Amino acid sequence: MTDKVLVTGISGFLGGHVALALLDRGYAVRGSVRDLKKADKVRAALQRASAAGAVDNLDFVALDLGRDDGWRTAVAGCRYVQHVASPFVTAMPKDKDDLIRPAVEGTRRALQAGLAEGVERIVLTSSFAAIGYGHAPGRTAPFTEADWSKTEGEDVNAYTESKTRAELEAWSIMEAAGRRDDLAVINPTAILGPLLDDDPGTSGELIRRLLSGSVPALPRLSFGFVDVRDVAALQVNAIEAVSAGGKRYIASAGSLSFKAAADALRQALPERADKLPRRELPDWLARLLALFNADLRGRLGSLGVVKEIDGRAGEALLGHPYISPAAAVVAMGRSLVEQKLA
Repeated sequence: MTDKVLVTGISGFLGGHVALALLDRGYAVRGSVRDLKKADKVRAALQRASAAGAVDNLDFVALDLGRDDGWRTAVAGCRYVQHVASPFVTAMPKDKDDLIRPAVEGTRRALQAGLAEGVERIVLTSSFAAIGYGHAPGRTAPFTEADWSKTEGEDVNAYTESKTRAELEAWSIMEAAGRRDDLAVINPTAILGPLLDDDPGTSGELIRRLLSGSVPALPRLSFGFVDVRDVAALQVNAIEAVSAGGKRYIASAGSLSFKAAADALRQALPERADKLPRRELPDWLARLLALFNADLRGRLGSLGVVKEIDGRAGEALLGHPYISPAAAVVAMGRSLVEQKLA
C-alpha cells in the first residue's frame, strides 16, 4: 500500500515543491488548500512538473489554519504529515497577531491532529527566522540549530516572531505527548528557485520587482538563500531518515546581498540588464525611505548585517551540495520571465 502524506499549504511555492518531490518518490499526497477551487490548478501544475506525471495519487482537502474543522479527517489514513502552511509576507501588518495567531494555531491544529491519528512522523517547515534574530549586534559566531530567535530586538518583526512562537509550540506539543523524536523541523533561509505555475507568491515578488525596473537602487541587505528544490528534498528526507527525528535542520546555501542577486540576474538575463539596479542606497537614505515603505521598514535592523550560518547538518541530510544562492535567484528570474510575470 502506498504511504500517504498530508501536505498543508500545497498551493504555496514550497508546498507545491514538497508535494512534487513526494509524488516523484512514489508517495500518495493529500494536499490542503483553503479553497478547493484551487485544486485543479495545483494538479495541473504538478502534472506538468512531475518527472513521472505521477498525480494519480493526489487528492485535496480544504483546511484553514484558523479553524478546527476538518483537521483529523484530513490526517486520517496518512502515515506522515508535512506541515508547510504558514502566513508569509514582506510588509509587516499593523497588528502582529495577524501573523502570529494563524502560525501558532495552525501548527497546533496540524500537530494535534497528527498525534490523534497516530502518524509516524511530522515534519514542520519552520524558518531561519526562528533562529537568527534578536541576537546581540555584531555577533560573529555562525548560527546553528542550537540558536533560537528572541521575540524582541531591532531586527525582530512580526514574521520572525510568528515563526519562532510556532516552532516553540510544536516542540512543546510533541514533548508533552512524549513524542519529541517523531518531529523533525526544517529551518530554511529565504527560498527562491523555479516556479511551478504563474503565481509568483511572496517569494518571487522581490525578484519580479528587480526585473521590472521598479527598484532604482538597493538597500544594503543580505540574506541567506536556498533553492526550493533543495528544501523540498530535505522535507522528504526528514521523514525517511530515522535519525532525523527530534532535530532541527537549517537549510541555507549561503548568503547573498540584494546587489549580488541583481548582478547574477543581469549576467543570466542580459535582455533585462537595463532594468536591473546597479547601485546600493546609503543606510541613511534607506532609513529615510523606510518612512514611506513598509517592506523596507520591517528590515531596517538588518541593514549592513551579514549573518554567518552553519548549514552543514542540513546539507548532510540533503546528501549532496546545495544549489548555489545565485543559481536559485536566476532560476526564479527565468521562471518569472517564462511565465510573463516580469
